[in-house]
Amino acid sequence: MEYMCKAMLINKADRYDVRGKRILNGKYKYYLTDLGLGQIKNVGKRPQLGAYLENIVYNELLSCGYDVKVGNLERAEIDFIATRFNEKIYIQVAYMLTDENVIDREFGAYEGIMDNYPKYVLSMDKFDFSQNGIIHKNVIDWLCEQKS
Repeated sequence: MEYMCKAMLINKADRYDVRGKRILNGKYKYYLTDLGLGQIKNVGKRPQLGAYLENIVYNELLSCGYDVKVGNLERAEIDFIATRFNEKIYIQVAYMLTDENVIDREFGAYEGIMDNYPKYVLSMDKFDFSQNGIIHKNVIDWLCEQKS
């Protein structure tokens, strides 16, 4: 994996212990720099749209200058903790919020985070599912926003 990172085929995201506020050494998540590479691996298989969407959001955050980590909580994973200067945002990504279980999982991941930084759930849904101060956005609308 290290060679693939050096060849810039993939990026490595550190895992961050949200409660302990520290990097978890040796635990990483990898994202493709070019989603076309994912097609090579998955020829003839059903595309994993949620994983592709998560990868797109990761690449967008990097291109906007964010330092991006994957958050670990006791019972949940935060897809992204993105920091830039004094700004911090939390992001969950789902392809579609298709039922109550998916909605509860994506929004419920934030239950253990007690700070007041913005928390987002991004999906392909056009209907606004925002709740309890957590902002839901259509991922395409979010990608088109200026993030300066």
